[in-house]
Amino acid sequence: MREDCDAIVAGHICLDIIPTLMGGDFQFAPGRLLEVGPAVMGTGGPVSNTGLALHRLGIKTRLMGKVGADDFGQAIKRIVARQDPALTGGMIEIPEEVTSFSIILNPPGSDRMFLHCPGCNETFGADDIDYSLLSGARLFHFGYPPLLKKVIENDGVQLVDIFRRAKATGVTTSLDMSMPDPNSFSGRVNWRAILASTLPYVDIYLPSIEETLFTLYPSEFRRLTTKPDGMRAAVRPESLGAISADLLSMGPSVVGLKLGPSGFYLKTATRETFARFGRAIPATLPAWAERELWSPCFQANVVGTTGAGDATIAGFLAALLRDCPPEDCATMACAVGGCNVEAADAVSGLLSWEDTTSRLHSGWPRRELYLELRGWFRCERTGVWRGPADKPAGTRS
Repeated sequence: MREDCDAIVAGHICLDIIPTLMGGDFQFAPGRLLEVGPAVMGTGGPVSNTGLALHRLGIKTRLMGKVGADDFGQAIKRIVARQDPALTGGMIEIPEEVTSFSIILNPPGSDRMFLHCPGCNETFGADDIDYSLLSGARLFHFGYPPLLKKVIENDGVQLVDIFRRAKATGVTTSLDMSMPDPNSFSGRVNWRAILASTLPYVDIYLPSIEETLFTLYPSEFRRLTTKPDGMRAAVRPESLGAISADLLSMGPSVVGLKLGPSGFYLKTATRETFARFGRAIPATLPAWAERELWSPCFQANVVGTTGAGDATIAGFLAALLRDCPPEDCATMACAVGGCNVEAADAVSGLLSWEDTTSRLHSGWPRRELYLELRGWFRCERTGVWRGPADKPAGTRS
């Protein structure tokens, strides 16, 4: 069958409203007025962030998201259409529901804070995906199930159904997470049970380290978050190896952990596992089996981190769809993420594939990891580190 697109991105979409915070004291208190600068308005969530980044990187992409018929919904469609009017063709508009939005507070020198309205994302379900279109695509990427209440109810029966039905079309499947709110429904579900049921139908799993600790190791997450810089203790080679091995045992062939300023960690399964990988299977398959890689971030002028994780995923998936080796996929993940943080919104900082690779070839420096990487070796060509569990083709005993 003729492929009408390379990638389909589905799941959560919202309108991001990002007021400019210009330094000073941003302590919130009743009755206090805080003056801000102009607001940047953009789209948020993986449907727009990852989807538009893939489009910017030259990957023919289709979006599947859900908006209301209100002003925010129309704003989302206008913003997406500026990239390419055809990208709005897969969007579902529900007149009786409100569009999801986020107000993002990004104080200088501090991490972001969010005020989020889930809106019609809460009713997004398995039947909102047009599976007939997946048969003509190579990759299906789905994102942010914690913000899609319907798909995680009843131990994630609809999330499992989405990936089971997608996998049946022969497409390669990819899943991204978002951080559950501990005080909401998503913070109280049994995430290990949901992931154990879903990941057998997922080829590529791309969460952050924080999301992974919250969903799979909640007691360890609570312990680490009670300590200053406690999360840094989880970003150690031995911890990442054990966590990714746990995830790979649930079914995926590829696990990529987003590590924020520490970069991107990649671990892959055996060659036999890739037999069910789908239409995006690499032609250089021996180069993908049993790999362990760590790609440090690139030095960047950080303006904001909105959508940085989604952009990182887009860089990785775009390189995979171009049949790049895993070292280059991990490199492109960090490169696109590095471009993203140089703008306040999720897409303005992104470059084309050609311009991104040109920036890499110009000698764009990486950040130092400042970790004890015993048994790791740095690849001079790419700047990616190879771990002790790494077994590239030609080196296996």
